[in-house]
Amino acid sequence: MKQTVPGRSVARTVTLLAAIAVTVYLLDLLTKVLVVAFLTPYEPMEVIGDFVTFTLIRNSGAAFSMATGYTWVLTFVALAVVLGIIRYSSKLVSTGWVIGLGMVLGGALGNLTDRMFRSPGPLRGHVVDFIKVGDWWPTFNVADSAVVCGAILLVVLTLLGYDYDGTRTGWAARNDPDPAETDPTEADSTDEETDNHA
Repeated sequence: MKQTVPGRSVARTVTLLAAIAVTVYLLDLLTKVLVVAFLTPYEPMEVIGDFVTFTLIRNSGAAFSMATGYTWVLTFVALAVVLGIIRYSSKLVSTGWVIGLGMVLGGALGNLTDRMFRSPGPLRGHVVDFIKVGDWWPTFNVADSAVVCGAILLVVLTLLGYDYDGTRTGWAARNDPDPAETDPTEADSTDEETDNHA
């Protein structure tokens, strides 16, 4: 069984996506500027005892300090992600997908900015990481968090059957009410068509 949700305008979708991405990007940029200005590298500042600390490091790898040594490859991957999301943004209907992709887009742009403009040079710049949780979790930043949380949201939506284009399959189609029954606009449109035929 497959259901289709009435879509919003392309302009509203792109505006919501851009608003989420810009919010994530500015928050990431602001925190990095403050951390670089006020923290000494590798000297932790306690936030919640020694369990959560702010520790400034420079990361040449991907999110959570993975794949170090492949900075230029990760730069092109991030650029491809950004361009892909922008390219297909007009096809989005699901609000959940817009939120998830907006978070991924903002996070990808945040770390891409570091790779393009921080030392040691363009395409090879090291990302500023500073959030440290315990001794078992790699240091990360706001952009990393946004990318991972956005990706998790998209996976959950997919598993539940909420597709990017507003269609619903599986669990979502069985458990959500018919969109036409809950959308006043859809109902009004149907009534008008009935009156015209009469």
